[in-house]
Amino acid sequence: MLKRSLAIGLSLMLTFGMVGCAKKPAVTETKKMHIGIVTGTVSQGEDDLRGAEAMIKKYGDAASGGMIKHVTYPDNFTQELETTISTITGLADDADMKVIVVNQAVPGTVAAFKQIREKRPDILLLANSSQEDTAMIEATSDLVVDPDNVNRGYLMILAAKKMGAKTFVHISFPRHMSIELLSLRKNIMQQACKDLGIKFVFETAPDPTSDVGIPGAQQFILEKMPAWVAKYGKDTAFFCTNDAQTEPLLKRVAELGAIFVEPDLPSPVMGYPGAFGIDLKAEAGNWPEILKKVEATVVAKGGSGRMGTWAYSYGYTASEGLVEYGKGVAEGTMKKGNLADLIKAFGQYTPGAEWNGSLYTDRVSGKEISNHVMVYQDTYVFGKGYLGNSKEVVPPVYKTIK
Repeated sequence: MLKRSLAIGLSLMLTFGMVGCAKKPAVTETKKMHIGIVTGTVSQGEDDLRGAEAMIKKYGDAASGGMIKHVTYPDNFTQELETTISTITGLADDADMKVIVVNQAVPGTVAAFKQIREKRPDILLLANSSQEDTAMIEATSDLVVDPDNVNRGYLMILAAKKMGAKTFVHISFPRHMSIELLSLRKNIMQQACKDLGIKFVFETAPDPTSDVGIPGAQQFILEKMPAWVAKYGKDTAFFCTNDAQTEPLLKRVAELGAIFVEPDLPSPVMGYPGAFGIDLKAEAGNWPEILKKVEATVVAKGGSGRMGTWAYSYGYTASEGLVEYGKGVAEGTMKKGNLADLIKAFGQYTPGAEWNGSLYTDRVSGKEISNHVMVYQDTYVFGKGYLGNSKEVVPPVYKTIK
């Protein structure tokens, strides 16, 4: 894979809406442009939703003359597929809709994008963290962005070793393991554990979209963790592929003295506030202050050097960054398919963060996919700081694992 370093810093601050401000037509044109963003609810993806709300605050609600129209797909999206599809396609009924962002791109997104393409080919379609067939989402989207589950498959294991882990427990369920990038990451993790001298264990948990629902899936983690820690030892890093199960996992990791590298979709507010009862209302949207407050609580709970995350929420930033990118392309200040413009859009909301990543390489053809970008931030360990993983070189052998 051709490596493309994506360094983001304070200098990547953009100024929008300046061109043509003195002309009435430009103001009128901006009012007519709507951007739709689809996220999960608070229970299935709070960061994604809060990022959408931040963009409504910045650019206004389309229902009140602003730019952003936000809708949510159902929690049980696998069993309410038609509702998910109609929720996404319904945005295209708005004649002023120019961009649609789906974060996360759950099952139904491909079908919805196909329908939108047929009736509204002018709309820019952006997908984040897709849970459907990789080739299909690439074919129906203008851009697909994912947390770099290829490189992270190695880097999370390396981080676990740096944090003192002797065992790595990967917790998931069949639906997630049917997702190409999640299955690939699991295979890479397994090989990385072997190469780095760490024991790899796969444990199965209930799917939150099954009959047990989110409460049942969370309760399972709470009940199983004591037995797992007793079986594998405290120097075990636990990882789960589902956002809803992150909170109970963190709670038990802290209580039992185990290790947690970072969430599947990393963020200081992914699981930590609920697990430790942290009130972040005063800090809402201020990520440096959020990180500071969460860190103080985690350290007080005994998690210093044993628990980590990303300094900025991936899900929150993806909502912001993709809306910003879509807005720029629609207004002509950014170019469709321009990687540098995408990085600038993300960089506006993550000052000082270290990022890295690459274009996705198709496992069959071996070719890079120009409209599929994989990104990741450095891991931040509470009580210790950044691990420096964004500067680590991932051995080439992990690029060929299937």
